[in-house]
Amino acid sequence: MKVVDGGSSPGVPGRWDAVEDEVFPCDPGWVAPDAVDLVCDADAMVAVFAAERYRRVAAYRREALADAAGRGRGLVEVVERAIRLELAAALRVTEHAAGVLLTQAQALETRYPAVLDALGAARVTERHVHVLIELLDPLTPAEREAVYPRALVLAEAEPVGTFRRRVRALIDQVRTETLPERHERALQDRRVFVEPADDGMAWLTAYLPAVEAHAIRGRLTAIAKAVTDAGGDDRTLDQARADVFGDLLIDGTCTAHPDAARGIRATVVVTVPALALLDAPTDALNCGVAVVDGVGPIPIDKARELCGGAEGWMRILTHPDTGAVLSVGRERYRPPPALQKLARWRAARCMAPGCAIPAERCDLDHTLAWEHGGHTTLTNLAPLCRGHHTLKHHGGWRVHHLTDPTHNGALEWISPYGRRYVVAPERTLPVFTR
Repeated sequence: MKVVDGGSSPGVPGRWDAVEDEVFPCDPGWVAPDAVDLVCDADAMVAVFAAERYRRVAAYRREALADAAGRGRGLVEVVERAIRLELAAALRVTEHAAGVLLTQAQALETRYPAVLDALGAARVTERHVHVLIELLDPLTPAEREAVYPRALVLAEAEPVGTFRRRVRALIDQVRTETLPERHERALQDRRVFVEPADDGMAWLTAYLPAVEAHAIRGRLTAIAKAVTDAGGDDRTLDQARADVFGDLLIDGTCTAHPDAARGIRATVVVTVPALALLDAPTDALNCGVAVVDGVGPIPIDKARELCGGAEGWMRILTHPDTGAVLSVGRERYRPPPALQKLARWRAARCMAPGCAIPAERCDLDHTLAWEHGGHTTLTNLAPLCRGHHTLKHHGGWRVHHLTDPTHNGALEWISPYGRRYVVAPERTLPVFTR
């Protein structure tokens, strides 16, 4: 029996020896890789080669700069442009793409060497690397030093979307410049611009406060659904939403819309620390930050304004409310409104692995199905987007709530291949014990 040593690809995680005669493997405990194993192995190789490319790009930049200095070419900007052009020509990419690659390689070599090592060992993906550099590079050295170790741990454990959100939360905790100060500065850059597209189309883009942006999209969605639900309309929701957007901006009143679509406003959830609503300086209260679902942290002053009576906002205080409805057992299938709100608020997003669809756009699913004895209780409810809801019931996956206090609302997904993924909610609730 001939054994082909997998050592021809050194450092590739997950590799195994290839055996010519698979009937008699050399290791009695050897298990043949399944289809997902093969994909993961290829993905690990991509990460290993990406790390090697970053190392070689950084080495090329160092050598080119040293060579230029030796030749007396002291204009750093000109030399950097020459390096970028040569790399772009060699790789057949744009100069912008070559510049991004050079910048990332330098960052990994000088500021994030442990991340480069993790990529080389396939413990993180290249996308995790991009997100980490994007979020950490704008920070001050002290802020970066505080976030970097924890960000690396998250990168090795979380899907990219969850990783991005949690690193942003870490950054918000350590930034010396307050959120209102950053928000006020960013407001100066608000604008609307048009980007040409093909086939007589264009992108109309607005850079504006996130609260307003999500409220605008929420209202567009609500009106579009009302218009298409009226009957005789075969447009997709995206098409109807785009048409409503144009109608509102061009015509204003939109009298062509049916009555059910008029007067619709967005509903957005804002979570505010209870003490923040007091008329006292925020710094003196040290009460934390306010958060809008699907948006993220907002200035406390803006939160006070929204909680002061603005219509269309559901206000939730983070102080435990002893009147919260946590369960109605088997008395009724449909959760009461308070329980629906609490379950969606806790999760914030679809509770499927890596999904970021806001909870308010998801179905509220009984994890253990009602017809199988499941209760209508907070410990058996989780928001799932329509696609993942269908997948849970018909895709061969098994899903259950983890009941131990350390997981506090997390779901465990078990794939048809037996792989396990734990999805934790964005927020946790107090755990009461005897």
